Amino acid sequence: MQQIVFPENDKVLVGLKGNDDAGVLLLNDETALIQTVDFITPLVDDPFTFGMIAACNSLSDVYAMGGTPITALNIVCFPSDNFGLDVLRDILKGGLEICNQASCQILGGHSINDRDLKYGLSVTGTVCPGSVIRNRGVRDGDRLILTKPLGTGIIATAFKADMAEGASTDHFIRSMTRLNRSAGDIIKRYPVHACTDVTGFGLGGHLKEMLGDDQLEATINSRDLPALAGALKYAGLGLVPAGRYRNEDFASAIFIKDGSVTRELYDLFFDPQTSGGLLAAMGRDDAEKAIDELHRAGDQEARIIGEVKKGKTAGILLA
Repeated sequence: MQQIVFPENDKVLVGLKGNDDAGVLLLNDETALIQTVDFITPLVDDPFTFGMIAACNSLSDVYAMGGTPITALNIVCFPSDNFGLDVLRDILKGGLEICNQASCQILGGHSINDRDLKYGLSVTGTVCPGSVIRNRGVRDGDRLILTKPLGTGIIATAFKADMAEGASTDHFIRSMTRLNRSAGDIIKRYPVHACTDVTGFGLGGHLKEMLGDDQLEATINSRDLPALAGALKYAGLGLVPAGRYRNEDFASAIFIKDGSVTRELYDLFFDPQTSGGLLAAMGRDDAEKAIDELHRAGDQEARIIGEVKKGKTAGILLA
C-alpha cells in the first residue's frame, strides 16, 4: 500500500500528526487560526435544544485549545421527507443562540437531504501562537481538573428508552447547553500543561490520549468524579451505550482495574460524552486556585479528580 505523505508547512502549528482537538495555522507573530468541525445526531426531542447542544459541542474544541471562536458555518443533514422546515428553523435558531452567547458569528453553511438528522458547526477561532494548549504535555505531580459532570451517554440511553426522569433530563440538558467559554477562559490564566474536552472517547479514552507514550501514571479518585443526576442509577439498570465498551477497549492496554470500584463507576469513566467538560492538567497549587475560581464563576461541578506521577509506563488507575 502506498504511504500517504502530507506536505510540510512551517505555518501549521498543530496538524494531522497528533491527536489534538483542532488544527492550528500561524497567520503572523500575534495570531494563529484554530479550525475544527463537529456534528451530531439528536440526543433530545426538542429541535431548538438539539441545536444548542450541537453548537456547544462544536465550539468546545476551540476552548480546549486555549482559543476564542470567531466564526462558524452550519452543517446540516436533514431528512426533509420526515420533518417540516419548522424543525430545521428551530435547530438553526438553537445553534445561533449558543453562537451569540459565544460572540461567534455564523457566516452561512451547507445542508443536504439525508436519511438521518445531523447538525453541527465548522468553527474558526483565534489564539496567540505562544498560548496554544495541546492535549499532550502532562507532567509529574500534575492534578487533573474536570469541569463538567459525566454521564451524558448513559442519560441519553435512558432518555431513548423513555426511562429518564425529569430531574435527570433537566441536569443533562443544562450541562450540555453550558458553553466551556468561562471554564476555558479561567483555565488558560494558569500554566496549564495539557487540556482536552471530554467527548466521544469518554474520560478514560481522552485521558489515555493525554498521557500518550509518556511514562506517567494517572490515579483517578472515583469518589471525586462528578456525575449527572441519575447517571449511576441508570448505569446500574444496564442503560449504557455501546460506545462505553469501545472506550474501555481503547484504553485497556494501560488501564488498571481496582476491584473496589463499582461497575457503575467504570461505566461513568468510559461513558462517551457529548458537549462534555474540559479535562486539564496543571500543578497542584494552580489546580486548587483554578477550582476556586471555576466555582465562583458558576462551574460548581468542576472537580480535581486525580493526580499524575512518574512511572515505568503510562497507566491509568481508577481507585
